[in-house]
Amino acid sequence: MRKKLLFKREVVNSILSFCKMYHPNEAILVLRGNNKKDALIIESLMVPPMSEYGPYYSGFPIHMLPFDRSIVGTAHSHPSGNAKPSLTDLHHVTGFLSVIVRYPYEDGDLFAYDANGDEWEFSVQD
Repeated sequence: MRKKLLFKREVVNSILSFCKMYHPNEAILVLRGNNKKDALIIESLMVPPMSEYGPYYSGFPIHMLPFDRSIVGTAHSHPSGNAKPSLTDLHHVTGFLSVIVRYPYEDGDLFAYDANGDEWEFSVQD
């Protein structure tokens, strides 16, 4: 049985705002959370060091991340409006989770995937 996936409301709002700010370029953030026995709870974000943003890519040198057990994945935008992970996305999953945010970056435009490309259902906690 798969764990529950929960996002704090302020994290979702921050992801959406960050993506809007960088549009039409892709944006990328690091997800930080708590990996409990029955749930993965996304509690905060980090702007990755030395990150790069462009119209068809976003990324950062993974070796620049601090050793931090709270890092559980990344979130990045797809300005094209397509929420499906590309092959490149699947080959560069950091942590347990890859969140893709499609344009126009509103509630309902976040999609969570594991490293296999399987979509995870999630809920948002206020």
